[in-house]
Parts: sequence; C-alpha cells; structure tokens
Amino acid sequence: MTDFPPLKNDLLLRAAKGEETERAPVWVMRQAGRYLPEFQEVRKKHEFFEVCRTPELATEVTLQPIRRYSGLLDAAIIFCDILVIPQAMGMEVLMNPGPSFPDPLRTPADVSKLHDTVDVQKELGYVYDAITMTRKELKGEVPLIGFCGAPWTLFAYMIEGGGSKTFQLAKTWLFKYPEESKKLLLRIADVCIDFLVGQVKAGAQLLQIFDSWASELSPHDFHEFSFPSIVHISTSVKRKLAEAHIPAVPMTLFAKGANQSLSLLSSKAGYDVLGLDWCVDPATARLLVGENVGLQGNLDPGVLYGGRDAIEREVKRMCAAFRQGKAPKAWIANLGHGITPGVDPEDLRFFFECVHKYSSKGTSV
Repeated sequence: MTDFPPLKNDLLLRAAKGEETERAPVWVMRQAGRYLPEFQEVRKKHEFFEVCRTPELATEVTLQPIRRYSGLLDAAIIFCDILVIPQAMGMEVLMNPGPSFPDPLRTPADVSKLHDTVDVQKELGYVYDAITMTRKELKGEVPLIGFCGAPWTLFAYMIEGGGSKTFQLAKTWLFKYPEESKKLLLRIADVCIDFLVGQVKAGAQLLQIFDSWASELSPHDFHEFSFPSIVHISTSVKRKLAEAHIPAVPMTLFAKGANQSLSLLSSKAGYDVLGLDWCVDPATARLLVGENVGLQGNLDPGVLYGGRDAIEREVKRMCAAFRQGKAPKAWIANLGHGITPGVDPEDLRFFFECVHKYSSKGTSV
C-alpha cells in the first residue's frame, strides 16, 4: 500500500469506532456537488461520468469543499457515483440530467447481458487512482471516505432504468421472481465487495454503503431481500482485508427509511455506524441500537433553506437529542440525506459552525 501523510484530524475515525470526542465530527452527503459554484464550473466543461473517470478531475472536485470549508469539515468523500457498479457489470448508464439506463433488465433472462465475471481493477481502477491521488493531496487534513451503493438500490436502478416513484418494475421482480432477485442481489454484492476492498487498498479510511431506496421496502421485504446482501458485504469486506493483512476500516450503512429495522441492523448487520434519515428521533435511535454502534445524521436537508435562525435552532435541537446531556460519543453529525443543489454554500458553512458550537464537549444544549 502507498505511504500517505499522517492524519492530523481523526475525529471521524474515533467517533466511528464508538469513542467519545471533544465535538461531533461533521461532513455532509453529496458535499462535493452541484450546490458549489466551483463544481458547476468543472461541469460546464466535462460530462458527469467523465469527471468520475478522470482522477485529476475527481480529485479536484473532492477537494473543493475541503478547501472552501477548511477547519470546519472532518472528512472528504471521493467524488464518484453509485452507478459505476452497473457500468462495471456491463450496463450503459447515462446522466441526462438524472441517471438513465438505455437497456435495463426487464426479466431474469436479461441478466445474461451482464458480464459473467467483473474485473473490478480493470473496470473501476480509475476510482482507485482518484482515491490515492486525493489522499495524497489532502495531506492528512481530514480522512477520506470511499463508498458504493447497496445491492437493493443498484438492483432497482438496473431494472427500473432510472429513478422511480412506484418501483413497479423492481418490485415485480421481487415478488414474481424472488429467487432470481436474491441471486442477482448477491451477484451485485460480490462486485461491491471487490470494489470496496480495492478502495481501502487505494487509501480510503472509512467506507459507506448507500441503500437509498431502503424506504421502498416493508420491514419484512427489507429483511428478505436487502438485508442478506448488505450483511454479505460487511462480513466479506472485513474477511478479505484480514486475509490481505490490511487493517479493517470503519464501515457505515445508510439505509434510508429503514428506521423500523435499526435494532436488527445494529445487532446483526456488522456495520460500525448506521446513518439516520431525519424521520427518526436520535434519542429513539440510540435506544434501538444500543451504545456499541455509532450513529450518523440526521438534520433534514430542507432546514438549510430556512435561514440562519432556523439552521441554528434545528442544529441545537439535533445536538441535544444526540448528546442527551453528555459529551458527544459515537456520533457523526451529518444531514439525513444528501445536500440539495439549491443550498447557499454560506448557509452550509453556518451549519458546520453551529455543529462545532453545539456539539462541543463543554457547551450546554
């Protein structure tokens, strides 16, 4: 593995390991993205997946929020997209402006169109190059997060052909072809595993799995279809890293909307941190998961449109709910989903400042 500069800010990693911290580390999902003018300037000249596939561009975009919010952010997340996994499996994905699959999987017979085996290094080596380059350019200022999509979320995109309001096609698969669905979910998971292990080898210091469509499944169907594949990822990534004599890194699962499954996820999924959306109270979540699992979240992204008074009020309330009168412990501050394009970057700065203020050990909230 490459030698990297020593890490100066390890708040995120300590919180992910369940430790008490002097304040909550903070970052936001999609922090390298469309709300930033400097990102828009890059996009004027380069197509979305071109940015993903060009390590120099991916590094630049990853570093943009770190530069803008230096001293306020506690993590960088590599600029990429969850849909590079379907691309590696042989599917075409376009971004115009949302994701679109010209030739989605309509029936189990269509699975034959996927590659029999996936050489992740060959197909996604550009992500590894971007991670290594970014880790060097960060110079130890903050840790670097790697990620992938969860199998159910990727499965839904691959079958629906893009986003969906009803998930009719993906759910047709689940209920009409349950065994074929489980087989495909595990096949996607195997690619995710190799991809994540490669990210750690390239320099990622924490991994996050995004199950963005978990909310579309009932608790029973989440347990039946999504849960086995996300457990397969956590156990296999840790096993493969151990076999390669590479220290394990913390792993976060963000299963948006799976709040009724938090107890199950905390006890049996094998993740160090569970991400929370804004539809669950942090104190309730802590009771469900216990003290040994970290929590991440969970401000409603819409608060960032409400002005400075609203941001301060809601951040203060969030910090009080997570801290419960104590020093912050096993908590990573974040939004309850990704930041949206219309947010004023200076309002996001104020969000970070409020988290620093109200999550700090000596502050009364």
